[in-house]
Amino acid sequence: ALGDSIAVNGVCLTVTRLEEATFVADVSRETLGLTTLGELRAGTPLNLETALRAGDPLGGHYVSGHIDGVACVIARADDARSVRIEFELPPGLERYVARKGSICIDGVSLTVNETGGRRLGVNLVPHTLAVTNAGDWRVGARVNCEVDMIARYLERLANPADHP
Repeated sequence: ALGDSIAVNGVCLTVTRLEEATFVADVSRETLGLTTLGELRAGTPLNLETALRAGDPLGGHYVSGHIDGVACVIARADDARSVRIEFELPPGLERYVARKGSICIDGVSLTVNETGGRRLGVNLVPHTLAVTNAGDWRVGARVNCEVDMIARYLERLANPADHP
């Protein structure tokens, strides 16, 4: 509906106009600078998700759609029935990522399997590959990254002087 939030590849947008089978949303310069939205072309597969409503089951972790930066796929390999993908984060985001913690890539809530410096690895199970655009992530792909919001708040609490 008009005014609803919808995540497009993990980026929270507000519906400003509805047409037959499409919607329109405004995108700020801030959003274009922190995300891959400006790189999208007609026909590009997207992850679309409406906002979670109070009382709905939470099937992953809390995700706001407030993107922290663009990560890059640096490795991809088959791993039994799943696919293992390694990403490199933008500088400064590595502090918010923990092994067995959560990360959101292009709107997909994932468990972090390993970390090292600015790198992190995840496993994508067949269901995730089938119902998201994650199956299209190849080495060199740029993807929207949202770190776990609890890690952001903990940093703020631990270092209040750094956040006027």
